[in-house]
Amino acid sequence: MSQQELLFPNGPSDSSLWKSIHKRINMAFKGEDHLDSLPLPVQRMHLIQVDSVQRWMEDLKLMTDCECMCILQSKPISIEKDEQNELILSSQHSTCNNLQLLLKRAWIISTELTRIAQKLEKNRWQRVHSMTVRVNCHVRSMINEYNTFTRSSSEEMHQLEKLLIDKCSEFTAFTERCVQTEDEQMLRSMKSCVNETLTTVAQYFGQLIELVLTHEAQNLMRQIDLSDSVYITELAINSLFSLTQEGAHLCRIIAKEGGVVALFKICRQDCFRCLYPQTLRTLASICCVEEGMHQLEKVDGILCLTDILTDNTHSEATHAEAAAVIAQITSPHLTFTQHLSSFLENMEEIVTALVKLCQEASSGEVFLLASAALANITFFDTMACEMLLQLNAMKILLAACSDKRIVDTPYSRDQVVTIMANMSVLDQCASEIIQGNGIQLLMEMLFEKSSSGNTAEVAACERVQQKSAVTLARLSRDPEVADAAVKLSCIPRLIKLCRSPTERNNSDSVLVACLAALRRLAVMSPDGLEDSDFQQLVKPRLVDSFLLCTNMEESFV
Repeated sequence: MSQQELLFPNGPSDSSLWKSIHKRINMAFKGEDHLDSLPLPVQRMHLIQVDSVQRWMEDLKLMTDCECMCILQSKPISIEKDEQNELILSSQHSTCNNLQLLLKRAWIISTELTRIAQKLEKNRWQRVHSMTVRVNCHVRSMINEYNTFTRSSSEEMHQLEKLLIDKCSEFTAFTERCVQTEDEQMLRSMKSCVNETLTTVAQYFGQLIELVLTHEAQNLMRQIDLSDSVYITELAINSLFSLTQEGAHLCRIIAKEGGVVALFKICRQDCFRCLYPQTLRTLASICCVEEGMHQLEKVDGILCLTDILTDNTHSEATHAEAAAVIAQITSPHLTFTQHLSSFLENMEEIVTALVKLCQEASSGEVFLLASAALANITFFDTMACEMLLQLNAMKILLAACSDKRIVDTPYSRDQVVTIMANMSVLDQCASEIIQGNGIQLLMEMLFEKSSSGNTAEVAACERVQQKSAVTLARLSRDPEVADAAVKLSCIPRLIKLCRSPTERNNSDSVLVACLAALRRLAVMSPDGLEDSDFQQLVKPRLVDSFLLCTNMEESFV
């Protein structure tokens, strides 16, 4: 989930006021979840989207009633039914990282501002005022909390804090006058001023959060640059990694403040070898954004990663995290590719090291990271696939698939079948796959089903089915492969996937791939189909067969 979704969980309102508030606040928190650019949902990824009850349970230790603050200002406590929806947070620094506490407070304030806009649209002035008082309290608490743990802050930050506090006080006084006014015409005329003040508060708040996060990123960079202590450097890197998990916008801030440069400096010092895994993990997170990629290119990051991958003295954990960085920067989802020129210069060494890592992987996660990097590399051009053939990569990958301890999830099988699909364009690949019992594996992948029902896992299963069908279609141009597929009863399974939407989880991409594979096999072995299957799934145009199969999902009751 993106930081924007975190700040605005209920979605945008249609009102123009909401759009203005959304735009102002989003200046500080704009950005999509960088983890989406990874080619697979790695198990250790930071998941923010959780059940609302679970989030409440997690935040319960930090929750308290700010009623006392309201009473100190002689404000009444609302007794409306939706009072239970108040978002409140205490200053228990001992139970939470200071910066995380700040981000939680910022999320609460943003949510309250959104709710104020919604209540204002409905002219619920009493509620608007009580919520404004609460926002005022939260803003002051946030500023006080931050100033208690920050070592230094700029004059610009102090000025912005004063502007925000003054505007919040003005906002509270304004809404109080609205509550005391009974003249409907007067309230209508005051509403535009309230809207304007609310927008200004949101703007100042967004600017302050942006400045605070930049300041904290600078402090962490300074610690990493200047410290010779492994302990202090480790703490700074861990804090930096936590920040990267809060959204792409924070990754951009870190990259602009020299985060990539500082982290690669660590990776070039032997005295910090024990910190390489977490350092590389942080680099993988930052390199989801274009700014991070530019910094990686400037410091010859590809060369550093190549040195780490090819150095046998490093631990498997270090090699795995270096593979994760490679997987990130080679993701086919990325639109910026300036770094690829230097990558191609080192590709042979990188591919060789990754194949070796797949072969020697001691766990499913290590194999997943290494195979994901290889899968992404095969999208470059046929040169990468030819390298894999020369390195007997197909034999290694197929052997790994028979070890349920190593290839233990649909995510890993997704990477293997991606490599198979991309390598299947080479004529020499067919014999490699047949010798490694790869047709049997592809047949098994056509039955891929999620055991948990998890959305990400279901999507991975769909990709496995689709790519296995694509691989079969490409390989079946070889009569030997087509014959082996027919003997393994691939045709009945493909027909089942075409005719039964539930078997393919209603996936159109799986349907198209299965129709293509079925037509290729039907050419090589026409006797394997019944006449009705041939007339409906093979003989018509592909689009007509597709429409016929998708219409099977409709209910005619």
